[in-house]
Amino acid sequence: MQSRVAIEKQFRLIRTALFVAWAILSAIIVAWSVRSSTERAYSDVMQKAGETLAVQTEILSGVLDKYRLLPPLLSRQSSIRTLFVRDAAGNAQTIDARGTAEAIAGMSAARDVAFFFPDGALLANARGSSAKSAVAPPELIEVARQGRLGRAALSYGGDDRTYAFSFGVRRDGKFVGVVVVYVDFYRVEAAWALSARRIFVTDKSGTVFLANDPAWRLKPLSDFRQAGEPARYLIGDGFEQRLDLTQRLPLLEWDLHVLADPAPVATARLSAASIATLACLLAGLIALLALRRNEMAILRARTDRATALRLERVVRDRTRALSVINRSLSHEVEVRRTAEERLRKTQDELVQTAKLAALGQMSAALSHEYNQPLAAIRSYADNALRFIDRGATSEVSANLSRINGLVERMAELSRTLLSFSRKPGATIEPVPLGTIVDEALLLARPRARAAGIANIHVGQQVSGLYVQGGRIRLGQVIVNLVNNAIDALAGIPNARVEIDARREGDLIIVTVADNGPGISPEELPKVFDPFFTTKGIGEGIGIGLSIVDNIVRDFGGTIVASNRPEGGACFTVSLRAASAPGDAPDNIEETAGIGLGV
Repeated sequence: MQSRVAIEKQFRLIRTALFVAWAILSAIIVAWSVRSSTERAYSDVMQKAGETLAVQTEILSGVLDKYRLLPPLLSRQSSIRTLFVRDAAGNAQTIDARGTAEAIAGMSAARDVAFFFPDGALLANARGSSAKSAVAPPELIEVARQGRLGRAALSYGGDDRTYAFSFGVRRDGKFVGVVVVYVDFYRVEAAWALSARRIFVTDKSGTVFLANDPAWRLKPLSDFRQAGEPARYLIGDGFEQRLDLTQRLPLLEWDLHVLADPAPVATARLSAASIATLACLLAGLIALLALRRNEMAILRARTDRATALRLERVVRDRTRALSVINRSLSHEVEVRRTAEERLRKTQDELVQTAKLAALGQMSAALSHEYNQPLAAIRSYADNALRFIDRGATSEVSANLSRINGLVERMAELSRTLLSFSRKPGATIEPVPLGTIVDEALLLARPRARAAGIANIHVGQQVSGLYVQGGRIRLGQVIVNLVNNAIDALAGIPNARVEIDARREGDLIIVTVADNGPGISPEELPKVFDPFFTTKGIGEGIGIGLSIVDNIVRDFGGTIVASNRPEGGACFTVSLRAASAPGDAPDNIEETAGIGLGV
């Protein structure tokens, strides 16, 4: 079996050979890709520039051919020949000639149309005698005299250029005048200006006669070109390489040039080189990974065989050790069994402790809820004794009825608190909100008077609203919220508690507010937690608002604590609205044993 060192050496030689082969093949592929992409890009650039050159050649030739034929045609018109006939006084028909020139220039869109006598004197022209075209170049007169078509590129300085065609006018075989038509290149150059490529025309002296760049016009081309392959031309503020496609216009002795940007060729060359290089790198990497994977597989197989031999020795040693461990495990199992028995006993004790804690919470809530009814019962009993002493038996009967009602209410409260920790299956019915508020205030007003608070205001809308709930527990909600406000108003001058309600869609919004110090921002999120209180020891255990929250949620509503902008706390209770029942009894009680969901 080969050693690990021999295997690694063999694969190093294979990797070296693979790298050399990859480098040679990659160089060939990259070179071929660059050359092919360069040729395609160059062909595409030249094709597009050639199309532009062909189109502009046809446009320029068409414009010049149109005006080239116009002077010979005009010279054969009898009306034109008549214009050169002088009257007996030797005066020419200047007015008629001017009108004819204007009409011809207007219909042909020529820059100017002029009529000259053989001596070069102007008969008339379309633009007037003050125009620069009112003077005919001698070569145009001479060529026309010879019976040939005269042509000349004219420049009047600045950017004022034109091309003139002339032809002689003969009457009875006698040379009597010359017709000259001047071509306007404005539309041609305006069309060139829309092209992204530089387009221009040079004459036989190398001067730029027409161009879509105004800065080039009537200047030597050498001012804008630097030698090179490809040549560099002045584009904007600097010289850039451009491909020059040229079309010869032999009749005009002009050359039409279109400059193509070779940048796409360089871009294509770079892109091809990059893509080919990346492809070759990826192929080389894949080949290297495959080779490395094969090497690792061979090394792993060798390592696995060596490991198997070592494992056999280890297994023998471990087998002997396991015998010892099994004996110790038997002892550990006994220890764990004993620990599990202790754990079960501890869990039973924890369950019993949890039950006692829940019973303590309910007892605390029961004690809190019984304080006001017991105080009211005592007050009614004392009053009944006084009424008996006075012989007012009717008043005694009323007090005893109130005591009986309070006792029944305390029994219902007891059943409610006993089921505090489970979700009830109670029936929720429409109940009158005004009646519930009145009953709640019967319990709360004695405590308010004792605290020096005489102003408990109930809104007018309260009496006409019905909500979905239970009469007894909804009374608990109002009593707890009012008592909470009374506690907060201790020692506050002009203390005031406000109870109001309004309907918003399918909800009844009940608010209980005071003008006390309010609730600090840190305490607002905690006010509904069980046993959370800001009162002193012996003044409360913090269970009232928790009970209120559970009752409201059991009715399918919500309660929110907040501070009023003008000062004081406000508790907002949202309950489902209900319609007034047709024959609702005065005393609507909940089913016995209704509990509150936690």
